[in-house]
Amino acid sequence: MRHAHNRQRMRLFPPGILVLALTVAPVASGAQAPPTSPPPSFSQEILDAHNKYRAAVGVPPLVWSDDLAAAAQAWANSLSSNLQFAHDPNAQGQGENIWMGTTGAFSLTQMVDSWGQEQQNFQNGTFPSVSTTGNWSDVAHYSQMVWRNTTSVGCAGVAGSDGNYRLVCRYSPQGNIVGQQVF
Repeated sequence: MRHAHNRQRMRLFPPGILVLALTVAPVASGAQAPPTSPPPSFSQEILDAHNKYRAAVGVPPLVWSDDLAAAAQAWANSLSSNLQFAHDPNAQGQGENIWMGTTGAFSLTQMVDSWGQEQQNFQNGTFPSVSTTGNWSDVAHYSQMVWRNTTSVGCAGVAGSDGNYRLVCRYSPQGNIVGQQVF
């Protein structure tokens, strides 16, 4: 999906429930600095943005995971260094939402809210029958954010040389499981 607003770009891709075969060039050794913990304001803003959607549907708030943030950082680094935008085919056992848009044009809350806007097409039910459009991928970012069994999140973002910021959020336990209720 592509949104354009005042020459600012933002792209969203639905998280997969099936592992997709993606070709991703490996990151050259030493190409990126080792991941560091994000500043507290980063993690708090991400948590607050996610948890407002969870509170609205009565599910417990997410907690921050440094391990998930480290995994998100590694993938964000890879995407940025390769100027790509795709889900991590090796995010086994973790849910993932990704976002890309013009660097500096969006706050973290706006990035998360872009996933939350999918709520307008969401209907609670058994996955994948959760979208009023008939296409689960139209609400998959949102459903991952509010998935009742998901308890933790960790995110990281990188500004790429192409002028785009890539945000990766990882979730555990992962959501969007076929045959399960969202909440």
